[in-house]
Amino acid sequence: MSDKYDWDLIERLLHEVQNGADKSFAPRQYAEEHAAAKAQAGEQPGNLDAVKSNAADLEALLLKRGFIESRPEAEGGNGENFVLTPRGSKLLAMIDSSIPGDAPPRQMLDEQADALDPATFDDVSSKAQAAPGAI
Repeated sequence: MSDKYDWDLIERLLHEVQNGADKSFAPRQYAEEHAAAKAQAGEQPGNLDAVKSNAADLEALLLKRGFIESRPEAEGGNGENFVLTPRGSKLLAMIDSSIPGDAPPRQMLDEQADALDPATFDDVSSKAQAAPGAI
């Protein structure tokens, strides 16, 4: 994984987790839709196979590092979908492009050696929340 993450793709994945009750999580499909949306907006989406592979890698990383976890059966879990953990909710709040002024938290994350390292993220997110005018 590079030091710089595709925050737009991560945001898309986290939104899909958030809205994913009763359906299986499909990171490669979301990556394809994400790339198509970028292309439609006139942006260069990059190699589609690489974007799909990156999405699958990000799913594993987000799960391993405690940003998402298996959705409980009582909440529509089917063994193939997730819920956001408190850490995942913080990450989504920091990178959500629908919230005005999202660039500074993304820049803060990009300045880290590995922004999705749990200890690093917890430290950065606590500072971001303490900053005036921050999330």
